[in-house]
Amino acid sequence: MQIDFTAVFLKTPKGYVAFVEELPGANTQGATIEEARENLAEAAALVIEANRKLASTDLEGQDVIRERLRVSA
Repeated sequence: MQIDFTAVFLKTPKGYVAFVEELPGANTQGATIEEARENLAEAAALVIEANRKLASTDLEGQDVIRERLRVSA
C-alpha cells in the first residue's frame, strides 16, 4: 500500500531535521537531505506499524470490523 504524505526538511548547522506533517511522531534527522529522507521513510513506516499494533492490542477480544480506507486530500 502506498500513501502520499508531506515530508518537511529543515536545514540545521549539522544537517537536516525532518518530519511528516500528517503523521505525529514521524520525525528524524540526517547529516544530508538524502540521509534524512531515508530515515524519515523508515520512521513513518515504524510509526504506522506501532499504531497498528497498539490498536490491535487495545481492541483484542472485541467484535470489530476492519476494512481498507482510501482517502483523497
